[in-house]
Amino acid sequence: MINGLIILCAYLIGSIPSGLWIGKIFYNTDIREHGSGNLGATNTFRTLGKKAGIVVTVMDVLKGTAAVLLVALPVFSDSTLHPLLLGLVAVIGHMFPIFANFRGGKAVATSAGVLLGYSWPLFVLLFITFIVTLKITKIVSLTSMIAALVALIYAIVYYFVTGDFALGILVAFLFTFIIYRHRANITRIKNGTEPKVKWL
Repeated sequence: MINGLIILCAYLIGSIPSGLWIGKIFYNTDIREHGSGNLGATNTFRTLGKKAGIVVTVMDVLKGTAAVLLVALPVFSDSTLHPLLLGLVAVIGHMFPIFANFRGGKAVATSAGVLLGYSWPLFVLLFITFIVTLKITKIVSLTSMIAALVALIYAIVYYFVTGDFALGILVAFLFTFIIYRHRANITRIKNGTEPKVKWL
């Protein structure tokens, strides 16, 4: 019973469509009707601007962190679930949100939030990797996939050092999700038609 409830909570947290709500409430704009049509932070930056993009990014990151930290709440103290499983559920909620007709984002920011809640040094490494790579390439999708690859390499090395198998499994899933959700971007990158950011 308690495990089912905490999984539901993690999914609902992940399902919060930050980009959609910020766009509609403060800009009277449905970002699904603009740019890539995606609900993630990148399309928010592109459609609503830098301020809205930063707010949505922070909100999406915190969704993943909040899901991981659910097990720390007294009401869920009897749960036997690993916190990373809840983070994974939140990521699925972000990609397929019940509050937005199951059309969500590409899971990058929420995945980062999961890692922030579980392994902040890895989060810091990925944050630096993301900023530096984005500064060089100006392509968010490519930067996101490179960061996901760095996370996978880190998790593999970390496993051999500490034996943390759960982190390796989670990052492998997140890496797969992120690459899969960027299929169209990969094609545009190959064709040289992927948009570049102008705000960094």
